[in-house]
Amino acid sequence: MTSATEIQATDGAAPIKEPMLIGESMTGGYGSGADILHGCTIAVDPGEIAVIVGPNGAGKSTAMKAVFGMLNLREGSVRLKGADITALSPPDRVAKGMAFVPQTCNIFTSMSVEENLEMGAFLRRDDTRRTMEQVYELFPILREKRRQAAGELSGGQRQQVAVGRALMTEPTVLMLDEPTAGVSPIVMDELFDRIIEVARTGISILMVEQNARQALEIADKGYVLVQGRNAFTGTGQELLADDEVRRSFLGG
Repeated sequence: MTSATEIQATDGAAPIKEPMLIGESMTGGYGSGADILHGCTIAVDPGEIAVIVGPNGAGKSTAMKAVFGMLNLREGSVRLKGADITALSPPDRVAKGMAFVPQTCNIFTSMSVEENLEMGAFLRRDDTRRTMEQVYELFPILREKRRQAAGELSGGQRQQVAVGRALMTEPTVLMLDEPTAGVSPIVMDELFDRIIEVARTGISILMVEQNARQALEIADKGYVLVQGRNAFTGTGQELLADDEVRRSFLGG
């Protein structure tokens, strides 16, 4: 596992270990509405899989969107590789190395699989063929169906297109909102296997997941949110072994 990013202190002291990405003490909500997040902190280290779980309405997806700049924070900050990006727009965060895959409406259904992947590389000015080949190696079914309209694919295959398109940006952080929603257990296991493979390349994964037990099994770090607050934080295995977490959030 790669260590956290080291930020050199200006006074010559030892480097400060900083997560690859951190949303720290985040408080905020949508527009002028009530706050949904209350001092929530989410972080992920390089090459790590961090999973956000919790009951419905806990603020999981809101925390993810806050980290990606899709809502304004009243308090708190977001840092990427030690740099404060709180004021940056989502497109500017993409340019800095973040990629976000929403739960729904995450592909262009009328475009082919390959056209969807090409759209993912719209910010790049270099040769993207190597990255596309890597996506096809990760998701072999997409190579087979590369000329097919993405809207004709199964739910699991659409998710592969969405993740592949995000990977075309060559991100340092890949953010996934409920990547296994609505897919079969077999497809869920396959998607999780691919997510593990992505993390092994050094990309940080931050993921919201409703299938909490299965997600924590692959997680280096887990966050349990309740009403927009951090309720439990630990490694995936620590949370799986915690009696209260199991009883309250994992069905015993």
